[in-house]
Amino acid sequence: MNGMNVSSGTVDDAEAPHTTTQGPATADPGSPEAVLERLAAAQGDMPPQLRRAATFLLENAAAISVSSMRQLADAAGVKPNTLVRMARALGFEGFEDFRRPFQEQVRRGGGQSYTDRARWLQDLSHGGELDRLFGDMAAASMNGIEAMFSGTDRASVQAAARQILGARATFVLGMGIANPLARNFAYLASMAVDTIQAIPQDGALPIDALARARKGDVLLAMTFKPYRRDVVEAVEAAQTQGLEVIALTDSPASPILVGARHGFLVPVDTPQFFTSTVALAAFLETLMAFVIAEAGENVVASIDRFHQRR
Repeated sequence: MNGMNVSSGTVDDAEAPHTTTQGPATADPGSPEAVLERLAAAQGDMPPQLRRAATFLLENAAAISVSSMRQLADAAGVKPNTLVRMARALGFEGFEDFRRPFQEQVRRGGGQSYTDRARWLQDLSHGGELDRLFGDMAAASMNGIEAMFSGTDRASVQAAARQILGARATFVLGMGIANPLARNFAYLASMAVDTIQAIPQDGALPIDALARARKGDVLLAMTFKPYRRDVVEAVEAAQTQGLEVIALTDSPASPILVGARHGFLVPVDTPQFFTSTVALAAFLETLMAFVIAEAGENVVASIDRFHQRR
């Protein structure tokens, strides 16, 4: 399964680099930058397995805040307990203590690199109740997009786009709040290629559209807590029929990730009652851009002909 992926950038123990850090120390000793500096400085003196873990984290720092300890350990080629021992070697109580600064940075929307934006958000929160809500909504929207992009790598999106382009047919399934986005994705894709369609059709069930699907076709499905039974059942049916599933969801525990060829985690947190679709829209626009980029020069002519006919 790809998505919210962590690339396996491990280095053989014998070749693990001894990284040194030059220049002034990071101003904030509790910042992610300072933690990475400490890790880089201590890496060369670590036992081989701890050094392997450290090398991976230094090369994939963006994954620290968004991936579980087990996911990181698997990607690094070490046992989860190795990450715990590595963190303790740096003076942390455990791995969760080690990665807390990285998670806090994501919650703040990027930390020190986004001081101007942080100051703007703080100014908004100093007003009345609606001013605070406005600031909270702005922060949640930007944080969601940042978390989505930091937890997703280019190669995974490219692989999903190629899966779509190589399929005889691609079905895009979104129910409820995801339905308009699924239809928009299929609408835009139809200007370039004619193998992508949104489901369900009016008055039908999601599973109805898959009755004539074939092995090797693609189902791009999305659902978020509370997971919709009709979407989960459609994914299960698609996999039984041999379709390749691209899953967009909000948790590693989501049922549609099981057996998916490509899986992407999309943040949906928001101060308001309804699920946020900001990061989902950004991901779908990005995937669409990759579909167009991978489709070749003939797609530009196809889009031009579409608009000329209109």
